[in-house]
This record gives sequence, structure tokens and C-alpha cells, in this order.
Amino acid sequence: MNHELIAKTIRELLGVMGIAYDNIEILAEEPVRFVVKTGEAGVLIGPRGTTYAAFSHLVRKIAGKRLGEEEGRFVVDVNDYHANLVEAIRKKVSILSERARTFKTDVELEPMSPYERLIVHTICQGSRGIKTESKGEGKGRRVVIRYIETEENTAGV
Repeated sequence: MNHELIAKTIRELLGVMGIAYDNIEILAEEPVRFVVKTGEAGVLIGPRGTTYAAFSHLVRKIAGKRLGEEEGRFVVDVNDYHANLVEAIRKKVSILSERARTFKTDVELEPMSPYERLIVHTICQGSRGIKTESKGEGKGRRVVIRYIETEENTAGV
């Protein structure tokens, strides 16, 4: 993956949008994170992250065209918005998964973006006693954490 070309794409798009930034930090994590540090984070993130999602999508599409199949997985972050979002979802899902197991009931989350739903499904993948599924349509689509009976969680009852 050509990190410099992706960073250049981010710089160009920020320039077209007229958004000033301090720097773009490249963190060699999995996936690679390009963290934009800016004093205009509110403008770049937008209400409920909608502008951020569109910006990230554009960066991935433009980088994909320029790099072809070499693109790889990467995340564009703005002042750690993405990292904080993932951590907040992780904490919430941990609590709600435990609630589903404890009370042996399904727990429905609030409507989420497709990417946020993917994060929930990934976090819950392989968790004992629960499974996840998405339900609903359009902006009302949400994740349901379902309790499932297993020998492990019914033993000793």
C-alpha cells in the first residue's frame, strides 16, 4: 500500500473542501490509520459523523482508482473520532451482550450506519451465547444481539 499517495489524496481533498489541517499522521496499525489533525473537526465530522463517512468514502474511492488492486485496508480518522467511536461501540456492545446472556433475552440497538453495524457484528463474532443480526430498512436499520441456548450456558440449570 502506498501510504504517501493516500496521504496526498487526503491533503488534496481537504484543500478542495477548504479545510485547514495541522498534519496527517500515519499509524502502522491493522488496518493502517491516517489521522487528520485539524481545528475544523466539527466541519469535517458533521452531524452524527455523516460528513466524516462521506469524506472517508471519497478518499477510499479516489485512492482505489489511483492504486488499483494495491489499495489495501486503511481508515481515515479525524482527531481520533473513528478510534473513539469504535471504543464507545465496543463498550456498549460488551454491556448489552452481557445483558442478553444474563437475562436470556434479545437486545435491540439503536439505528446505526452500515459501518457501525459491521463493527458490532465483528465484535460479537465468536462470542459465547449470543449472535447478531441486522433488521429494519434504510436509516432505521439496527443490530439485534440475540441470546442463543448452548450446552455451555444451560449446564447446571
